[in-house]
Amino acid sequence: MQRILILCVGKMKEKFYIEAAAEYQKRLSPFCNLEIVELPEERLPKDPSQAQIDAALSKEAEAIRKKLPPRTALIALCIEGQLWSSKDLAQHIRCWGAHQENRLAFLIGGSNGLHPSIKAEAWARMSMSPMTFPHHLARVMLLEQIYRTYQINGGTKYHK
Repeated sequence: MQRILILCVGKMKEKFYIEAAAEYQKRLSPFCNLEIVELPEERLPKDPSQAQIDAALSKEAEAIRKKLPPRTALIALCIEGQLWSSKDLAQHIRCWGAHQENRLAFLIGGSNGLHPSIKAEAWARMSMSPMTFPHHLARVMLLEQIYRTYQINGGTKYHK
């Protein structure tokens, strides 16, 4: 069974996001070993300077690195990443599945995004859209797309 790790900077608080994420986690349980790890978002002053933001992102990147298991293929979700269709994602996950020694990790940054160094270390950068979404909504969207991936790869009618 595939191992998928979702690393998220920031904790979900809104009940509707928590419930939606839990539903997709339940749906995914027959298809993969899914682990979601929430990392704390660095606190910043009300009007932070760019230097303060960069320092916070650097600290978050270090925390991310500490949570990445060895031999992990990291996919960073960021606006400048590649736009993949659902079928593209399904193909990537299917190809990754041929390498069972690896774990696939998706990385969702906090409200200030991700440090450039962690994006540079990623195996791939994926964009959900050129639009900006709250990172908590991005988590639910990612979970749905991973579920859709297994449906595409399984040949079901879920993906139309």
